[in-house]
Amino acid sequence: MTDLAYMPLVEVADLLEKRELSPVELTRRLLERIDRVDTRLHSYRTVLADRALEQARRAEEEITRGEYRGLLHGVPIAVKDLVYTAGIPTCCGSTLMQGWLPGYDATVMRRLEAAGAVLLGKLHMTEFALRWHHPAWPAPANPWGADRWSGVSSSGSGVASAAGLCYGSLGTDTGGSIRFPAACNGAVGLKPTYGRVSRYGVFPLAKSLDNVGPITRRVADAAAILGVIAGHDLHDPTSSHRAVPDYVACIGEDVRGLRLGVDERFIRHGVHRQVSDAVLQAVAHLVELGLEPVEVVVPPIDPDLLVNTWSTLCAGDAADAHRETWPARADEYGPFRQWLESADTRTAADYAAAHATRLEYAGKITGLFQEIDVLACPAMPFAAPPIGDDALPLPDEDKNTVRPRFTYPFNFSNSPTLTLPCGFTPDDLPIALQLVGPHFSEETLLRAGHAFEQSTAWHTRIPPV
Repeated sequence: MTDLAYMPLVEVADLLEKRELSPVELTRRLLERIDRVDTRLHSYRTVLADRALEQARRAEEEITRGEYRGLLHGVPIAVKDLVYTAGIPTCCGSTLMQGWLPGYDATVMRRLEAAGAVLLGKLHMTEFALRWHHPAWPAPANPWGADRWSGVSSSGSGVASAAGLCYGSLGTDTGGSIRFPAACNGAVGLKPTYGRVSRYGVFPLAKSLDNVGPITRRVADAAAILGVIAGHDLHDPTSSHRAVPDYVACIGEDVRGLRLGVDERFIRHGVHRQVSDAVLQAVAHLVELGLEPVEVVVPPIDPDLLVNTWSTLCAGDAADAHRETWPARADEYGPFRQWLESADTRTAADYAAAHATRLEYAGKITGLFQEIDVLACPAMPFAAPPIGDDALPLPDEDKNTVRPRFTYPFNFSNSPTLTLPCGFTPDDLPIALQLVGPHFSEETLLRAGHAFEQSTAWHTRIPPV
């Protein structure tokens, strides 16, 4: 079962299409594994065993009749528990929402179901997708070490995908919440271009910064899921009208000649040596594969300004998202209430200034990609830290500004990013490379990431669970 649980999604899909593997048997075995393993990892908020088996039976009947829908047909996946699922509890990590049943499916959920995916369940997350897990439930445990941070806020998505408890999951990213769980748990995380994937029916943290994307164990698997969920949605006017490429068909294309941006100071400054060394070794490997290195300077931004700008924008947007329950039901919130309290202290002028800073910095990032096709940098400045020390201060750095320094900038700029394993620390914790591109360059990022993955072995290591 362990070998099957860690098999790449695209390989499982091949077996399902050839009818060498039964969707029902596959789903049953994944549910048994969740029942056995997730008592320690706590990645699932709600397991939908009966529904999943019914979907698997329907998929098996369709595949048998020759009605194969594509790579996700009959494949067990899971989604973060802020993705609306009609008639299924969706609590967004908060007791405030406990027992709430959405009346409709999110667009991404509808598209997954149309592709024939099997929904195993809803994945645990921090309260309303910020940084704190609600004390009512145990936080998801990092499969590489229970004493280590599992990332926020899509922690359940990162843990379940990395630990072989689904073949891929959906997370959301407002300031790093796909990239942190992917990096900490040794998974692949894709934050798409803002607007590439509809956010309709996904409870917002901050509408101007939120993104929905996949967390998987392989780059090709992320490509497969993105290809299903991407595209314009009439229910989300911010979604792009651009055509959606066949990402899976594109990933094997030649990467030679792609311009790879490298800013060694950006990679090393305030970064643990073992992480920066691993990222620079990954850069060297990409160059060996044929990418052309280009020295660049990532636009600098004062760390305090970076954090204050993001916090002001996010808090203001969150206040808008919670206007129906805050402050009317303030006592029902968990630790997220302090975020809404902080929003109350900010003024319209503060928000306007933050918006102006974001636009200016985003313009600088956009200009950077006039010179390059891909930028390489860490996803985090350290490997998964001990629980309770997720900021992990570094020399000459304020601990509150360290962790998001490689994530916030690319939420400001709406840039797509791909996070994937590129090494391990001496104590066997994953180290992550982040590839960043210009708007709607997911195809290029997936090509580069796939080429790196296929010529290295980091992705083959599995956690000790």
